[in-house]
Amino acid sequence: MRHTTLVRTGLSALLIIGTWATAGLTQATAADSRSSAEPQASAGIITAMQRDLGLTKSQAEARLTAEKKATALEGTARSAAGASYGGSWFDASSGRLTVAVTDDAKAGAVRAAGAQVRVVEHTARELDAVKDRLDALTAPSGVSSWHVDPRANSVVVTVVASEQGDNDVRSFVAKAREAGPVTVEQTSERARTFAAGTVGGDPYYTGNVRCSIGFSVHGGFVTAGHCGQAGGAVRGWDGSAIGNFQGSSFPDNDYAWVNVGSGWWTVPVVLGWGTVSDQLVRGSNEAPIGASICRSGSTTHWHCGNVLAKNETVNYSQGAVRQMTKTSVCAEGGDSGGSFISGDQAQGVTSGGWGNCSSGGETWYQPINEILNRYGLTLHTA
Repeated sequence: MRHTTLVRTGLSALLIIGTWATAGLTQATAADSRSSAEPQASAGIITAMQRDLGLTKSQAEARLTAEKKATALEGTARSAAGASYGGSWFDASSGRLTVAVTDDAKAGAVRAAGAQVRVVEHTARELDAVKDRLDALTAPSGVSSWHVDPRANSVVVTVVASEQGDNDVRSFVAKAREAGPVTVEQTSERARTFAAGTVGGDPYYTGNVRCSIGFSVHGGFVTAGHCGQAGGAVRGWDGSAIGNFQGSSFPDNDYAWVNVGSGWWTVPVVLGWGTVSDQLVRGSNEAPIGASICRSGSTTHWHCGNVLAKNETVNYSQGAVRQMTKTSVCAEGGDSGGSFISGDQAQGVTSGGWGNCSSGGETWYQPINEILNRYGLTLHTA
Protein backbone atom coordinates (compact mmCIF):
# COMPACT_ATOMS: atom_id res chain seq x y z
CA MET A 1 0.00 0.00 0.00
CA ARG A 2 1.52 3.35 -0.99
CA HIS A 3 1.67 6.27 1.40
CA THR A 4 0.42 8.58 -1.33
CA THR A 5 -2.67 6.43 -1.72
CA LEU A 6 -3.46 6.65 1.96
CA VAL A 7 -3.08 10.36 2.61
CA ARG A 8 -6.30 11.65 1.19
CA THR A 9 -9.28 13.73 2.27
CA GLY A 10 -11.06 12.29 5.27
CA LEU A 11 -8.78 9.25 5.63
CA SER A 12 -7.53 10.19 9.08
CA ALA A 13 -11.17 9.93 10.14
CA LEU A 14 -11.29 6.32 8.97
CA LEU A 15 -8.19 4.63 10.36
CA ILE A 16 -6.37 4.35 13.66
CA ILE A 17 -3.61 2.43 11.90
CA GLY A 18 -2.44 2.66 8.34
CA THR A 19 -2.17 6.45 8.04
CA TRP A 20 -1.82 9.64 9.98
CA ALA A 21 -2.54 13.00 8.37
CA THR A 22 0.22 15.55 8.90
CA ALA A 23 -2.21 18.20 10.10
CA GLY A 24 -3.64 15.87 12.72
CA LEU A 25 -0.18 14.93 13.99
CA THR A 26 0.87 18.56 14.26
CA GLN A 27 -2.29 19.43 16.19
CA ALA A 28 -1.89 16.56 18.63
CA THR A 29 1.78 17.41 19.23
CA ALA A 30 0.90 21.03 19.88
CA ALA A 31 -1.74 19.99 22.40
CA ASP A 32 0.96 18.10 24.33
CA SER A 33 2.81 21.37 25.00
CA ARG A 34 0.02 22.79 27.15
CA SER A 35 0.61 23.68 30.76
CA SER A 36 0.76 20.67 33.10
CA ALA A 37 -1.95 22.38 35.16
CA GLU A 38 -4.45 21.68 32.39
CA PRO A 39 -6.04 18.23 31.94
CA GLN A 40 -4.18 15.98 29.48
CA ALA A 41 -7.08 15.76 27.06
CA SER A 42 -7.78 17.15 23.63
CA ALA A 43 -10.29 19.89 22.97
CA GLY A 44 -12.38 17.17 21.33
CA ILE A 45 -12.82 15.27 24.59
CA ILE A 46 -13.84 18.48 26.33
CA THR A 47 -16.34 19.24 23.56
CA ALA A 48 -17.80 15.72 23.66
CA MET A 49 -18.14 15.83 27.46
CA GLN A 50 -19.98 19.13 27.16
CA ARG A 51 -22.36 17.59 24.61
CA ASP A 52 -22.92 14.18 26.19
CA LEU A 53 -22.66 14.98 29.92
CA GLY A 54 -24.25 18.43 29.91
CA LEU A 55 -21.14 20.14 31.31
CA THR A 56 -19.63 23.53 30.70
CA LYS A 57 -16.05 23.71 29.42
CA SER A 58 -14.70 24.58 32.86
CA GLN A 59 -16.74 21.80 34.50
CA ALA A 60 -15.41 19.23 32.01
CA GLU A 61 -11.82 20.36 32.62
CA ALA A 62 -12.30 20.30 36.40
CA ARG A 63 -13.83 16.82 36.24
CA LEU A 64 -10.96 15.41 34.19
CA THR A 65 -8.48 16.83 36.68
CA ALA A 66 -10.41 15.33 39.61
CA GLU A 67 -10.74 11.96 37.88
CA LYS A 68 -7.02 11.81 37.18
CA LYS A 69 -6.34 12.42 40.88
CA ALA A 70 -8.90 9.78 41.90
CA THR A 71 -7.41 7.22 39.52
CA ALA A 72 -3.94 7.79 40.97
CA LEU A 73 -5.29 7.55 44.53
CA GLU A 74 -7.30 4.33 44.13
CA GLY A 75 -4.44 1.89 44.73
CA THR A 76 -3.20 3.69 47.85
CA ALA A 77 -6.68 3.96 49.33
CA ARG A 78 -7.35 0.28 48.65
CA SER A 79 -4.16 -0.68 50.46
CA ALA A 80 -5.19 1.47 53.41
CA ALA A 81 -8.53 -0.33 53.61
CA GLY A 82 -6.83 -3.73 53.68
CA ALA A 83 -9.05 -6.80 54.02
CA SER A 84 -12.05 -4.56 54.81
CA TYR A 85 -12.02 -3.08 51.28
CA GLY A 86 -15.55 -3.03 49.86
CA GLY A 87 -14.94 -1.37 46.50
CA SER A 88 -14.49 2.21 45.29
CA TRP A 89 -15.99 4.75 42.92
CA PHE A 90 -15.61 8.33 41.75
CA ASP A 91 -18.25 10.74 43.04
CA ALA A 92 -18.81 13.36 40.33
CA SER A 93 -20.72 15.67 42.69
CA SER A 94 -17.83 15.95 45.15
CA GLY A 95 -15.04 15.32 42.67
CA ARG A 96 -13.52 12.73 45.01
CA LEU A 97 -12.92 8.99 45.26
CA THR A 98 -15.15 7.11 47.71
CA VAL A 99 -13.91 3.86 49.27
CA ALA A 100 -16.20 1.38 51.01
CA VAL A 101 -14.88 -0.42 54.12
CA THR A 102 -16.43 -3.00 56.42
CA ASP A 103 -14.20 -2.08 59.39
CA ASP A 104 -14.80 1.39 60.81
CA ALA A 105 -11.31 1.26 62.31
CA LYS A 106 -9.87 1.46 58.76
CA ALA A 107 -11.84 4.60 57.90
CA GLY A 108 -9.25 6.97 59.32
CA ALA A 109 -6.41 5.49 57.29
CA VAL A 110 -8.47 5.69 54.10
CA ARG A 111 -9.40 9.32 54.80
CA ALA A 112 -5.76 10.10 55.50
CA ALA A 113 -4.92 8.72 52.07
CA GLY A 114 -7.28 11.32 50.60
CA ALA A 115 -10.49 9.40 49.88
CA GLN A 116 -14.02 9.65 51.23
CA VAL A 117 -15.29 6.63 53.21
CA ARG A 118 -18.53 4.67 53.40
CA VAL A 119 -18.92 1.85 55.95
CA VAL A 120 -20.67 -1.20 54.45
CA GLU A 121 -21.57 -4.77 55.40
CA HIS A 122 -19.83 -6.83 52.71
CA THR A 123 -16.22 -6.79 51.48
CA ALA A 124 -15.35 -6.72 47.80
CA ARG A 125 -13.94 -10.22 48.17
CA GLU A 126 -17.29 -11.47 49.51
CA LEU A 127 -19.23 -9.81 46.69
CA ASP A 128 -16.82 -11.15 44.06
CA ALA A 129 -17.43 -14.64 45.45
CA VAL A 130 -21.19 -14.15 45.05
CA LYS A 131 -20.69 -13.04 41.45
CA ASP A 132 -18.50 -16.08 40.80
CA ARG A 133 -21.37 -18.30 41.96
CA LEU A 134 -23.70 -16.52 39.52
CA ASP A 135 -21.14 -16.99 36.74
CA ALA A 136 -21.43 -20.74 37.29
CA LEU A 137 -25.18 -20.61 36.53
CA THR A 138 -26.72 -20.83 33.04
CA ALA A 139 -28.61 -17.62 32.39
CA PRO A 140 -31.76 -17.44 30.23
CA SER A 141 -32.06 -14.81 27.51
CA GLY A 142 -34.22 -12.60 29.74
CA VAL A 143 -31.25 -12.01 32.07
CA SER A 144 -29.08 -9.28 30.55
CA SER A 145 -26.11 -9.04 32.91
CA TRP A 146 -24.82 -9.06 36.49
CA HIS A 147 -22.03 -7.22 38.30
CA VAL A 148 -20.74 -6.19 41.72
CA ASP A 149 -21.95 -2.69 42.60
CA PRO A 150 -19.79 -1.24 45.41
CA ARG A 151 -22.16 1.68 45.91
CA ALA A 152 -25.08 -0.70 46.57
CA ASN A 153 -22.75 -3.16 48.36
CA SER A 154 -24.52 -5.87 46.41
CA VAL A 155 -24.43 -7.92 43.24
CA VAL A 156 -26.83 -6.33 40.75
CA VAL A 157 -28.70 -8.62 38.34
CA THR A 158 -30.28 -6.84 35.35
CA VAL A 159 -33.29 -8.49 33.70
CA VAL A 160 -35.21 -7.48 30.58
CA ALA A 161 -38.43 -5.86 31.83
CA SER A 162 -40.68 -7.63 29.35
CA GLU A 163 -39.29 -11.04 30.44
CA GLN A 164 -39.12 -10.60 34.21
CA GLY A 165 -42.16 -12.90 34.68
CA ASP A 166 -40.60 -15.71 32.62
CA ASN A 167 -40.18 -18.87 34.70
CA ASP A 168 -36.52 -19.31 33.73
CA VAL A 169 -35.76 -15.70 34.64
CA ARG A 170 -37.51 -16.04 37.98
CA SER A 171 -35.64 -19.27 38.66
CA PHE A 172 -32.27 -17.63 37.89
CA VAL A 173 -33.06 -14.68 40.16
CA ALA A 174 -34.09 -17.03 42.97
CA LYS A 175 -30.82 -18.97 42.68
CA ALA A 176 -28.90 -15.69 42.52
CA ARG A 177 -30.45 -14.49 45.77
CA GLU A 178 -29.51 -17.77 47.43
CA ALA A 179 -25.90 -17.06 46.49
CA GLY A 180 -25.69 -13.88 48.58
CA PRO A 181 -26.68 -10.19 48.60
CA VAL A 182 -28.38 -9.55 45.24
CA THR A 183 -30.35 -6.58 43.89
CA VAL A 184 -32.50 -6.90 40.77
CA GLU A 185 -32.81 -4.09 38.23
CA GLN A 186 -34.63 -3.83 34.91
CA THR A 187 -33.55 -2.85 31.41
CA SER A 188 -35.70 -2.25 28.35
CA GLU A 189 -33.51 -4.29 25.99
CA ARG A 190 -31.03 -7.14 26.22
CA ALA A 191 -27.37 -6.69 25.31
CA ARG A 192 -26.16 -7.34 21.78
CA THR A 193 -22.82 -7.00 20.02
CA PHE A 194 -22.16 -4.05 17.70
CA ALA A 195 -20.70 -5.69 14.60
CA ALA A 196 -22.24 -4.78 11.27
CA GLY A 197 -22.45 -5.96 7.66
CA THR A 198 -19.94 -4.69 5.11
CA VAL A 199 -20.32 -1.01 4.20
CA GLY A 200 -17.90 0.71 1.81
CA GLY A 201 -15.39 3.22 3.17
CA ASP A 202 -15.14 1.91 6.75
CA PRO A 203 -12.05 1.06 8.84
CA TYR A 204 -11.67 -2.71 8.56
CA TYR A 205 -13.43 -5.84 7.43
CA THR A 206 -13.16 -9.53 8.13
CA GLY A 207 -15.38 -11.75 6.04
CA ASN A 208 -18.65 -9.84 5.66
CA VAL A 209 -18.32 -8.10 9.05
CA ARG A 210 -17.34 -4.49 9.67
CA CYS A 211 -15.82 -3.53 13.01
CA SER A 212 -13.69 -0.74 14.47
CA ILE A 213 -10.02 -0.71 15.41
CA GLY A 214 -9.37 -0.32 19.13
CA PHE A 215 -5.84 0.61 20.22
CA SER A 216 -2.48 0.29 18.56
CA VAL A 217 -0.03 -2.15 20.15
CA HIS A 218 3.51 -2.82 19.04
CA GLY A 219 3.04 -5.03 16.01
CA GLY A 220 -0.69 -4.54 15.51
CA PHE A 221 -3.94 -3.47 17.13
CA VAL A 222 -6.53 -4.83 19.57
CA THR A 223 -10.23 -5.12 18.88
CA ALA A 224 -13.30 -7.20 19.79
CA GLY A 225 -13.17 -11.00 19.65
CA HIS A 226 -16.61 -11.37 18.09
CA CYS A 227 -15.35 -9.55 15.00
CA GLY A 228 -13.24 -12.48 13.80
CA GLN A 229 -11.57 -15.78 14.64
CA ALA A 230 -7.86 -16.52 14.92
CA GLY A 231 -6.32 -16.78 11.46
CA GLY A 232 -9.02 -14.69 9.79
CA ALA A 233 -7.83 -12.12 7.25
CA VAL A 234 -8.37 -8.41 7.94
CA ARG A 235 -8.81 -5.86 5.15
CA GLY A 236 -8.59 -2.09 5.27
CA TRP A 237 -10.94 0.60 4.02
CA ASP A 238 -9.72 0.13 0.44
CA GLY A 239 -9.87 -3.68 0.49
CA SER A 240 -6.10 -4.12 0.86
CA ALA A 241 -4.70 -6.62 3.37
CA ILE A 242 -3.77 -5.33 6.83
CA GLY A 243 -2.95 -8.64 8.58
CA ASN A 244 -4.65 -11.51 10.37
CA PHE A 245 -6.29 -12.20 13.71
CA GLN A 246 -3.42 -13.57 15.79
CA GLY A 247 -5.66 -14.39 18.73
CA SER A 248 -9.39 -14.13 19.41
CA SER A 249 -11.73 -15.11 22.24
CA PHE A 250 -15.55 -14.93 22.23
CA PRO A 251 -17.73 -15.63 24.15
CA ASP A 252 -16.44 -15.87 27.76
CA ASN A 253 -14.16 -13.00 26.68
CA ASP A 254 -14.53 -10.48 23.87
CA TYR A 255 -11.06 -9.52 22.74
CA ALA A 256 -8.69 -10.10 19.85
CA TRP A 257 -5.55 -8.73 18.29
CA VAL A 258 -4.51 -8.32 14.67
CA ASN A 259 -0.96 -8.08 13.34
CA VAL A 260 -0.11 -5.24 10.98
CA GLY A 261 1.89 -5.55 7.76
CA SER A 262 1.65 -4.96 4.02
CA GLY A 263 2.66 -1.31 4.32
CA TRP A 264 0.40 -0.50 7.27
CA TRP A 265 1.75 0.81 10.56
CA THR A 266 0.53 1.80 14.02
CA VAL A 267 0.19 5.13 15.82
CA PRO A 268 -0.85 5.86 19.45
CA VAL A 269 -3.99 7.75 18.47
CA VAL A 270 -7.75 7.61 19.02
CA LEU A 271 -9.54 9.39 16.19
CA GLY A 272 -12.00 12.22 16.60
CA TRP A 273 -13.51 11.60 13.16
CA GLY A 274 -13.09 15.18 12.01
CA THR A 275 -15.67 16.51 14.47
CA VAL A 276 -13.29 16.65 17.48
CA SER A 277 -9.52 16.70 17.78
CA ASP A 278 -7.69 13.39 17.66
CA GLN A 279 -6.35 12.14 21.00
CA LEU A 280 -2.90 10.77 21.80
CA VAL A 281 -2.76 7.67 24.02
CA ARG A 282 -0.27 7.93 26.88
CA GLY A 283 -1.08 4.91 29.05
CA SER A 284 -3.74 2.55 30.34
CA ASN A 285 -4.42 3.52 33.95
CA GLU A 286 -7.88 2.20 34.84
CA ALA A 287 -10.52 4.85 35.53
CA PRO A 288 -12.77 4.29 38.60
CA ILE A 289 -16.51 3.73 38.60
CA GLY A 290 -18.20 7.11 38.19
CA ALA A 291 -15.47 8.59 35.99
CA SER A 292 -16.23 10.10 32.61
CA ILE A 293 -15.24 8.10 29.55
CA CYS A 294 -15.41 8.56 25.77
CA ARG A 295 -15.68 6.15 22.85
CA SER A 296 -14.57 6.32 19.23
CA GLY A 297 -16.14 4.04 16.63
CA SER A 298 -16.58 3.82 12.88
CA THR A 299 -20.37 4.21 12.85
CA THR A 300 -21.29 6.79 15.49
CA HIS A 301 -17.85 8.35 15.83
CA TRP A 302 -17.23 10.11 19.19
CA HIS A 303 -19.49 9.93 22.25
CA CYS A 304 -18.97 10.26 26.01
CA GLY A 305 -20.62 9.09 29.21
CA ASN A 306 -19.78 7.62 32.62
CA VAL A 307 -18.33 4.36 33.92
CA LEU A 308 -21.31 2.58 35.54
CA ALA A 309 -19.93 -0.78 36.70
CA LYS A 310 -16.92 -3.07 36.49
CA ASN A 311 -16.44 -6.84 36.33
CA GLU A 312 -19.92 -7.31 34.88
CA THR A 313 -20.99 -10.55 33.20
CA VAL A 314 -23.00 -9.80 30.04
CA ASN A 315 -25.34 -12.49 28.69
CA TYR A 316 -25.27 -12.19 24.87
CA SER A 317 -27.23 -14.58 22.69
CA GLN A 318 -23.89 -16.18 21.73
CA GLY A 319 -23.00 -16.77 25.39
CA ALA A 320 -21.87 -14.94 28.53
CA VAL A 321 -18.84 -12.61 28.50
CA ARG A 322 -17.17 -11.88 31.83
CA GLN A 323 -15.11 -9.08 33.39
CA MET A 324 -16.70 -6.34 31.30
CA THR A 325 -17.04 -2.65 32.19
CA LYS A 326 -20.45 -1.00 31.70
CA THR A 327 -20.85 2.62 30.60
CA SER A 328 -23.61 5.07 29.73
CA VAL A 329 -21.98 5.75 26.34
CA CYS A 330 -24.10 4.94 23.29
CA ALA A 331 -22.98 2.81 20.34
CA GLU A 332 -24.38 1.18 17.19
CA GLY A 333 -23.58 -1.57 14.69
CA GLY A 334 -20.03 -1.31 13.35
CA ASP A 335 -18.67 0.35 16.52
CA SER A 336 -17.56 -3.03 17.90
CA GLY A 337 -13.88 -3.18 18.76
CA GLY A 338 -13.54 0.61 18.92
CA SER A 339 -11.68 2.63 21.53
CA PHE A 340 -12.82 3.56 25.03
CA ILE A 341 -10.57 6.26 26.51
CA SER A 342 -10.58 8.36 29.70
CA GLY A 343 -8.51 11.50 29.33
CA ASP A 344 -5.38 10.19 27.62
CA GLN A 345 -5.59 6.71 29.16
CA ALA A 346 -6.75 3.70 27.12
CA GLN A 347 -9.57 1.81 28.86
CA GLY A 348 -10.85 -0.94 26.57
CA VAL A 349 -12.47 -2.08 23.32
CA THR A 350 -16.18 -1.84 22.57
CA SER A 351 -18.05 -5.13 22.93
CA GLY A 352 -21.81 -4.51 22.82
CA GLY A 353 -24.78 -2.99 24.58
CA TRP A 354 -28.33 -1.89 23.94
CA GLY A 355 -30.00 1.21 22.49
CA ASN A 356 -28.49 3.63 19.98
CA CYS A 357 -27.06 7.12 19.71
CA SER A 358 -30.44 8.70 18.91
CA SER A 359 -32.41 7.52 21.93
CA GLY A 360 -29.49 6.54 24.20
CA GLY A 361 -28.43 3.26 25.76
CA GLU A 362 -25.60 1.50 27.56
CA THR A 363 -22.41 -0.09 26.26
CA TRP A 364 -19.86 -2.57 27.62
CA TYR A 365 -16.15 -2.76 26.89
CA GLN A 366 -13.46 -5.36 27.52
CA PRO A 367 -10.70 -3.74 29.63
CA ILE A 368 -7.51 -3.07 27.72
CA ASN A 369 -5.07 -4.28 30.38
CA GLU A 370 -6.66 -7.73 30.39
CA ILE A 371 -6.13 -7.98 26.63
CA LEU A 372 -2.51 -6.81 26.84
CA ASN A 373 -1.75 -9.31 29.61
CA ARG A 374 -3.52 -12.17 27.85
CA TYR A 375 -1.48 -11.86 24.65
CA GLY A 376 1.72 -10.33 26.06
CA LEU A 377 1.21 -7.13 24.06
CA THR A 378 2.59 -3.65 24.70
CA LEU A 379 0.34 -0.65 24.19
CA HIS A 380 1.70 1.86 21.68
CA THR A 381 1.85 5.14 23.61
CA ALA A 382 2.89 8.70 22.80
